[in-house]
Parts: sequence; structure tokens; C-alpha cells
Amino acid sequence: MNLENLEIKKLEQKDLDTLMGWASNEGWNPGKNDAKVFWNTDPDGFYGCFFEGRLIGGGAIISYNGDYGFMGLFIVHSDYRNDGIGRKLWHFRRDLLISRLQTNASIGMDGVLAMQPFYSKGGFNIAYRDERYEFLSNTFSFSNDISTIESNDFDDVVEYDIKFFGCSRDKFLKGWLFMPESKAFKYKKDNEILGYAVVRKAETGYKIGPLFANNWEIADELLKSCFSAYPNDSVFLDIPTTNNDAVGLVKKYGGEYVFECARMYYGKVPNTPINNIYGITSFELG
Repeated sequence: MNLENLEIKKLEQKDLDTLMGWASNEGWNPGKNDAKVFWNTDPDGFYGCFFEGRLIGGGAIISYNGDYGFMGLFIVHSDYRNDGIGRKLWHFRRDLLISRLQTNASIGMDGVLAMQPFYSKGGFNIAYRDERYEFLSNTFSFSNDISTIESNDFDDVVEYDIKFFGCSRDKFLKGWLFMPESKAFKYKKDNEILGYAVVRKAETGYKIGPLFANNWEIADELLKSCFSAYPNDSVFLDIPTTNNDAVGLVKKYGGEYVFECARMYYGKVPNTPINNIYGITSFELG
């Protein structure tokens, strides 16, 4: 294929839906309602490669208010791989995202094992490994301090989330906390949020993310609330392996290893409390 005939341009919402369909076919098991939330987070944050008018690859380059960027959902249609298309598209996306951010802002991404050497050459360094685990959910009793996140909790959740994500992502959370076929829980004591979690419908089963908590005990209670929301089904959780308590929770509930990738950063690693991150929000938008 002549790479000079490729056109790289901003995607429309229908193109994002196409990428999500490819991701599903690849076994990435995306959330059924993720695409709309992704789009509303940053409609200018999706670019793709076109050949003869047909979308053949794309990905996200999300700017969180210019303070932080995230590259995800990078996928090339199976008919067009190994021709250098992905390399050209990836570098274009990286450079464009840098231009969308403030000077010296960091960029995050989650890289699969096979691609990590390529991403390293592109300026990204590994911060920690992520591992995905699958559970068979059950019904549990859990703390009375846990309740469903309501619209009047939104500002408090956004403020709490900043500690763990590193910057405000209010546009993202506006959709993520209240998407269809999902439950969002907060742990609140003495009028203070000490943890929260979201469990949402995926192509197969359900996914938990994020799961942020001030300590192991709170994380455990939130995990039980997520399991109880959709019992007797597959539930998936992505953990940073450097959080030993998260590893312990996985063992406690018999999680089965699915696959792994690595959180990588271009620029400075954000100063976030990794030992309070028990579940990563998503591999697509951070």
C-alpha cells in the first residue's frame, strides 16, 4: 500500500462507533455504553486513517483541559496491518496530542506487551503493570456507609477523583457515573467521600472501573457492592500490580488472570496515590 494515499483526519462520532466495534471483535470487551461517554469527553480527541474514503485505523488522543493527555483505543483494521499504517498513525496522534496540551503536560497510555518496545522508542516509559482479572460475582452484605452516587454528589465525586486521576475530568464523569446499565457507588462517612466505584455492562459480563478508596477496607466494601449489583455474572477488574492491597483483593475473591499491559507515560509520571487505586477506570481513556 502506498502510504502517501492515506488521509489522516478527525473522526466523526459514527467512526468512533466503528472503532468500538473493531475493539469488540478483537476481544477487548468494551463497555456497551462507553462510546457515547468517550465522545462527549472530547469530541476533538479522535483521529483516524482513511484509504480511498474508508476508515482503516484510528485512536483516541484525549485532552483533559490541556492539563493531561491520554492515548488509547489504538486499532488498525485487520486487513491493513503490517504495512506501516499503524506506525504513521500513532506518531501523528502523539504529536498532535502534544500540541493540544500545555507545555510539559504528561501523556498516559496502556500498552500491550507486544507494543511496549515500540511505545518506548516513541518516548513513553513504563510506570507499572496492569493486570485484568475475571470474577464470578455473588451477593454480599456490605457497609451501610455505601450508597448509590446521585446527581447531587457529582461535585464531591469530581473533587475526590482529582486526587487519583491527577486532574479534573468532569466532562468524562458526567457521563461515566450515570451511564445506562451501570451502578456507581460511594463510600461516605461523616459527610466525606472516602471511596467510589463504578460497575458497567460490557460486551461480556461487567467491568469495574474506577475503584478508588482511602484504604483496603473501604475498597473491599466497594468491591462487594459492585459484585452484588450484578450477581452470578462475569465481572472484570483491572488493577495496578504495584498496589499490593489490590493484588490481595484479587486473591481474596478468586480472580482469574486474563491478560496484562503496562501504564506508560510520556513526560513526568503524575503524582497520584497508586496504593489507593484498586481499579483502573479504562484502558481507552485512562
